[in-house]
Amino acid sequence: MQLGMIGLGKMGANMTTRLQRGGHAVVAYDRDAAAIQRSVGDGATAASSLADLVSKLQPPRAVWIMVPAGPPTDSTVDDLLGLLQPGDAIIDGGNSRWTESKDRYQRCRAKNVSFIDAGTSGGVWGLANGYCLMVGGDDDAVKRVEPIFLTLAPKDGYAHVGPSGAGHFSKMVHNGIEYGMLAAYGEGFEILEKSEYTYDLHQLASIWRYGSVVRSWLLELLELALKDDPKLADVKGWVADSGEGRWTVQAAIDENVPAPVITMSLLSRFVSRQDESYSAKVIAALRNQFGGHAIKAESGEIVGDSAKPKGGD
Repeated sequence: MQLGMIGLGKMGANMTTRLQRGGHAVVAYDRDAAAIQRSVGDGATAASSLADLVSKLQPPRAVWIMVPAGPPTDSTVDDLLGLLQPGDAIIDGGNSRWTESKDRYQRCRAKNVSFIDAGTSGGVWGLANGYCLMVGGDDDAVKRVEPIFLTLAPKDGYAHVGPSGAGHFSKMVHNGIEYGMLAAYGEGFEILEKSEYTYDLHQLASIWRYGSVVRSWLLELLELALKDDPKLADVKGWVADSGEGRWTVQAAIDENVPAPVITMSLLSRFVSRQDESYSAKVIAALRNQFGGHAIKAESGEIVGDSAKPKGGD
């Protein structure tokens, strides 16, 4: 079928290529003209603007948005609503917050335009392996564009999981689980690296892929990373978050669900971004005050009042 793709970053461009290879006709648009030309090289039709993209699609149209969550998605939806006709459909495949997707659904519904939230997982490997798709929206709207989902997903990797917002809610929780898994791998391999044994960490990551209960695709990716850089010398321990971990923790709080693993994995990312922790300074100063424990000065020198009687901790 025919589809408009807005946003030709790493995932949008690869999705466009996978759709083209699957026999679909894609009209592609991005603010970066070079990105458009790369997709044209893979068989897509170029669009110079959103209006041009809509004009090149036959009704009932389907337009997939693959732009950053928040204001960029909001403005794109609003612009499209000024161009699309009743019966057309907008699919948001980005990491939008599920509550915002429900709001966009209502705005689109007022114009008789379908809005579908498609939680999309697969990263840069999706072109070859396919994308896991968790789709939320009205039954008839999802059914009409289902050939797109079936082409993008690997076998058994797509499901219509519920009404508006359900796709992005499930993707949010998916990413929250991912936070916890990443943290567990990170902590475990640091314990190995700091131990009295000189482990070949790449070797361990490699053998754990076979028969081990902790084997996973993430472990396969870690094996690749350690193969290229066994000490991870070229990687700075600074970890960003896309927002979905925060939203998952907030949902857990709202639902009175204890989620300590996901919560602590999110907070550990915050710690990774600190050159120096002010809270750690407070703790060091307090230990010095109540127990006379030594503290480390900015110069690196260990200092403290040894005359003070030492308390606990």
